[in-house]
Amino acid sequence: MLFGRVRGSAVCTIKYPGTQGLKLLVVQPLNKNLEPIGVLQVAADIVDAGAGDLCVMVRSREAALAMPEVKFVPVDLALVGIVDELAVHPDGEFDFTLKRGRNQFA
Repeated sequence: MLFGRVRGSAVCTIKYPGTQGLKLLVVQPLNKNLEPIGVLQVAADIVDAGAGDLCVMVRSREAALAMPEVKFVPVDLALVGIVDELAVHPDGEFDFTLKRGRNQFA
């Protein structure tokens, strides 16, 4: 999985069958310190992200499997989660205590 920050949207006039209705977003890949790595990429949006959102992305077959309906489509990058909070700890240090969530399911 990768981090990415949404920079904008992409428009496609002709889409492969099974990808109609999918929103395409332009994403900047990031490392764990939220520093840009690589070039801008286009990703299929599964989670209804918006400009400026920090997202979790998957590549390759996992991206195609994340599609809502048809699972065998030519998608190579997909946004599968929006990051609400991120805490980066030094290597080897991790707190396994679960904190109380902010949604109805926590």
